[in-house]
Amino acid sequence: MAVIHRTTLTPTKLELLTTWLPSRAWYRGDGAPELARVGGFRLDDPQGEVGIEFLVATDTSGGHPVHYQVPLTYRGAPLDGAEHALIGTMEHGVLGPRWAYDGAHDPVLVAELLALMEGRVEAQAQSASDTVDRQVTRSYTGTVPLGDGMATSAADDREGTELRAPRGVTLRLQRVLQPAPDGRDHLPEGATGQVTGHWALPDDTRVRGLFAALHTATAAS
Repeated sequence: MAVIHRTTLTPTKLELLTTWLPSRAWYRGDGAPELARVGGFRLDDPQGEVGIEFLVATDTSGGHPVHYQVPLTYRGAPLDGAEHALIGTMEHGVLGPRWAYDGAHDPVLVAELLALMEGRVEAQAQSASDTVDRQVTRSYTGTVPLGDGMATSAADDREGTELRAPRGVTLRLQRVLQPAPDGRDHLPEGATGQVTGHWALPDDTRVRGLFAALHTATAAS
């Protein structure tokens, strides 16, 4: 299990995201965001080397709050071939220099997200060590074994990031989050798997919504 250290980060995660978010295709603001961390969860790297976090941040700079999901990985050294996905570097008070990446482009995060969807691992609390987050739910109804370490290509659009993998697997990360209208989990049309998470609105109301959906085209063939 990952250990959550109570220490300093320089710059902070939100400071890095304030600079990085406006460069994304799915960013809805007109200028610099005003961010607050409002939710998310973690996954464990089986090798214990990579920090994996699904962070939810609310931007209140515009007329209406916008809730963004940013999958992040934290590494003790640069990830080869992922320069385009680097969000920035931080100094961790315990672990030293850390390279923060957009996790959609990190094979460790993608593998563990698929493992979560299949039920092979459990979501962990964002801010507590050795604590399962029972509010994160998952399902997978497909017949294709998802496996580990699948190579993917990722592309951003107005709503999120789509990752295409071998064997007809498409994983969609929802970047702009929307609360489920009835507060319940709903499998998107045509999807064979999903992960649903939770976050807080500006008035502290807790809501939940879709974080990721999976389509396995070969499952129906």
